[in-house]
Amino acid sequence: MAATTVSNKRVILKRYVTGFLSEEDMEVVTAEAPLMAVPAGSEAVVVKNLYISCDPYMRNRMTHHEVSSYVADYVPGEVLTNYGVMTVISSGHPDFKAGDLVWGITGWEEYTMIDNPESLSKINHPDLPLSYYTGVLGLPGLTAYAGFFEICKPKKGDYVFISAASGAVGQIVGQLAKITGCYVIGSAGSDEKVNLLKTKFGFDDAFNYKKELDLDAALKRYFPKGIDIYFENVGGAILDAVLPNMRLRGRIAACGMISQYNLDNPDGVHNLFYIVTKRLRMEGFLVFDYNEMYHRFEEEMAAYLKEGKIIYVEDVVVGLDAAPAALIGLFTGRNVGKQLVAVSQE
Repeated sequence: MAATTVSNKRVILKRYVTGFLSEEDMEVVTAEAPLMAVPAGSEAVVVKNLYISCDPYMRNRMTHHEVSSYVADYVPGEVLTNYGVMTVISSGHPDFKAGDLVWGITGWEEYTMIDNPESLSKINHPDLPLSYYTGVLGLPGLTAYAGFFEICKPKKGDYVFISAASGAVGQIVGQLAKITGCYVIGSAGSDEKVNLLKTKFGFDDAFNYKKELDLDAALKRYFPKGIDIYFENVGGAILDAVLPNMRLRGRIAACGMISQYNLDNPDGVHNLFYIVTKRLRMEGFLVFDYNEMYHRFEEEMAAYLKEGKIIYVEDVVVGLDAAPAALIGLFTGRNVGKQLVAVSQE
């Protein structure tokens, strides 16, 4: 293949972010794409990006950390990166060939040269929507699966509460809980999302937290016998209200705290002593801790999807020009379901 270059639209970080993320913190630019043919002797691959994922953790990478965080900071002026679905254009690696469909870390751009293709995985279920590998068959799905089964250790009949329940992770946790035989309540930020939880995802009930003036009273209303399992995606006031409403020896999986990511001074939590008096177990986790479970998870989740036991809702915007606003929308609740960007819909 002749060494040719083409234009490459990409999203870069303009500057480190303080406070609430804005579109001005990012910029869509057009640069020269990497060589379409991998140089001789290289094991890199060149991919065309089809779908890229928008995830709340990206906000943390946009802040400069004096002390290293769990994932490296983005660099101003450089392209943003995250998980995506790609087709291989050119490969110097023996495990990949042109035309392969893969998923893994890539750039927020049209074309990316990936120097460490060992980090990529082939798509094993191309009969399902390819975009699912940014969500239910990708890291959000594994997050839900590992967090619920490995940390929460559910039992049939448990009372389960999920915050941000219609999001990329929450909607899966709720459906796994129902499959397990649990009683499931979710909270969300709009009536549309509440209706989705009850009518599409099969939750036993749900409520719009923005309409509840007293979250403690709301939880007592929905869980008169208390909560066995809380899957934490929000933090702040919701976590504070949950703690007094947990049952003895309840379990809390701390997956994320999206209400805190744009705050220079995070909210305090006042009810932590309930962890002692109720003998609670609250454990944080990162999905990377459970990578060895992926293939077992993938086969089980693909079967659930094909059998209609799990439904997945996506919120797809088209084109990289729409990507910055889509990412910001995660923090205002604009998205309904898993947020992703269709870069190319070949």
